[in-house]
Amino acid sequence: MAELLQGCEKFVLPYLDDVAIFSENWDDHISHIDKVLERIQNARLTIKPAKCKFAQDSVKYLGHVVGLGKRSPAQLKVQTILDFPVPRTKTQVRAFLGIAGYYRQYIPMFSSLAAPLTEQLKGKSKKGYIDWTSENVKNQYILQTDASDTGIGIVLAQRNDRGEEHPILYLSKKFSDAEKVYCTTEKECAAIVYAVKKLNCYPDGQQKFIIQTDHNPLVWLKTNAGTNPRLMRWSLALQPFNFEVIHKPGRSHANADALSRID
Repeated sequence: MAELLQGCEKFVLPYLDDVAIFSENWDDHISHIDKVLERIQNARLTIKPAKCKFAQDSVKYLGHVVGLGKRSPAQLKVQTILDFPVPRTKTQVRAFLGIAGYYRQYIPMFSSLAAPLTEQLKGKSKKGYIDWTSENVKNQYILQTDASDTGIGIVLAQRNDRGEEHPILYLSKKFSDAEKVYCTTEKECAAIVYAVKKLNCYPDGQQKFIIQTDHNPLVWLKTNAGTNPRLMRWSLALQPFNFEVIHKPGRSHANADALSRID
């Protein structure tokens, strides 16, 4: 079909035996439909009217709803994802990641959100059962942050009932040109502010959480931000949250440190 409609790319999107025709106005649309039908007729092909839709302001195409300058996921496909049973095997995890990943452009931070699932696929065995542990929102959250000259790294973790620390998700972000000229303390504080704002659905304002940083001056962030206007403003923005900043020596802070150096 793509070969048949070659030269019509400005108003036609073919995929296998499906064809979508799009136009800026009604007159152009009539002309574009005529050209496509003429190509199909000259090739001695037929179309089934019952499967055709004309003059639509939006259409469902390849799992998306497209029209009026917008694109969104088809509701039926979204419901399929919502109704997907909890995967119990690696094969089922791959199936879920496949259908959810198809709509990753609609999901901010998809890779970070999917990281716990992709971790389950590691190892030589491509099959096997997965034993899920239930979510425990009562265990204290640990937010580990670090900054380098080029960006920031963040690890959100929890300790289980045995005191073992387990990561929940990872984040990293490159500094903008304006952020690159921050002093070291400002960069380290920027990592904390970014982490708290991005992950506030986990450690909310009620539950106390721990912030671990290898930058000792930030231990007093909540009670004494000094005279630096930027640090004072950030300290004020963090006041609604219940947290304690703990210094963690750099040699034992490698996880967040490594993420901050990803280019």
